[in-house]
Amino acid sequence: MSNNLKPFVNLLWFVAILCSSALVNAQEQSISLKTEMDTVSYGLGISIGENLKMEGLDGINVELVSAAIRDAFKGEPTLIDKEEAMQFLMAYFSRLRDSARAAELAEAEPNRIAGENFLAENKKRPGVVTTKSGLQYEILKEGNGEKPSLNDRVRVHYHGTLIDGTVFDSSVERGEPIALSVSGVIPGWTEALQLMPVGSKWKIYLPHHLAYGEHGAGPSIAPLSALIFDVELLEIVK
Repeated sequence: MSNNLKPFVNLLWFVAILCSSALVNAQEQSISLKTEMDTVSYGLGISIGENLKMEGLDGINVELVSAAIRDAFKGEPTLIDKEEAMQFLMAYFSRLRDSARAAELAEAEPNRIAGENFLAENKKRPGVVTTKSGLQYEILKEGNGEKPSLNDRVRVHYHGTLIDGTVFDSSVERGEPIALSVSGVIPGWTEALQLMPVGSKWKIYLPHHLAYGEHGAGPSIAPLSALIFDVELLEIVK
């Protein structure tokens, strides 16, 4: 089973166990929490129920879940066998995941369009070089040192913004450069660093596929966002 599906299936089994003991809510049954484990059990149920709703599973038929878990525990015949059930669950959650991903990309489509329009205009400016991959750069300061290779570590200063100028990360503002692996950063950085002689300062413009792509990064960088960096290559770390 895919690791992505295991949390869903585990949640279903948990809720089934909880539902198997009762099909009406606690208040209707006058349930009280008499022991520490009672409270742990009830707290676990609250957490599971909220998680199920967050995952879009609030339409679960708890009576059928309860019936299935009782049949399985008693070793009685089930309406479908375990293999068939797992195949069905995998297909169902795969559809849910694909649907959620499609919705996320549709919501991010304006970011893609804005980025492409920005880069199309930016490449027309004097001094802006566009590589085959779509990376754009302009040289703010020309260095005369060695160029890093893919396997090198380098020390850099950088200042990163969205195309509207919003700053999302900056070693310059923190006042401390960072050391990083040329091969361990986003594709646009990996390409640009290998073109830069030590001592150079470039402004690089990254289309979304050379930045954080369809997933974005944290709360500041939305999916399909083009990014801009000022990058100063200070040294190759030996």
